[in-house]
Amino acid sequence: MARTSIDELLAAARRRLNRLDPAAALHAMRAGATLIDIRSDSQIAADGTIAGALVIPRNVLEWRLDPASQHRHPAAPGLGDHVILLCDEGYQSSLAAATLQQLGFACATDVRGGFQAWRAAALPVEQPGNR
Repeated sequence: MARTSIDELLAAARRRLNRLDPAAALHAMRAGATLIDIRSDSQIAADGTIAGALVIPRNVLEWRLDPASQHRHPAAPGLGDHVILLCDEGYQSSLAAATLQQLGFACATDVRGGFQAWRAAALPVEQPGNR
């Protein structure tokens, strides 16, 4: 089997996604989409959170969302729901969203530029310690 570089893997994942800019993600969230923050605890502690986002660490995401998993999060979206992933800069979230599509989340996507782009767009952020 031929080796795939991370750049090729990322490009293939992104070809499957209808990626959203931060403003479009906020609009979708207000229209009922589930925004899932997959950043690390240290990133969240340093930068804050987005009100209404479901926080599920990247390393357990698939187990917390899969309807067949005994470890499913009680607030996990359904397979037909619009799911938007957000990481720090928009790389992990692209790979994770493509994986969610493989699990049956047909409307899974991510935020271009991640949390850093969200913050740069001056969209609402809850500062650390204000949760």
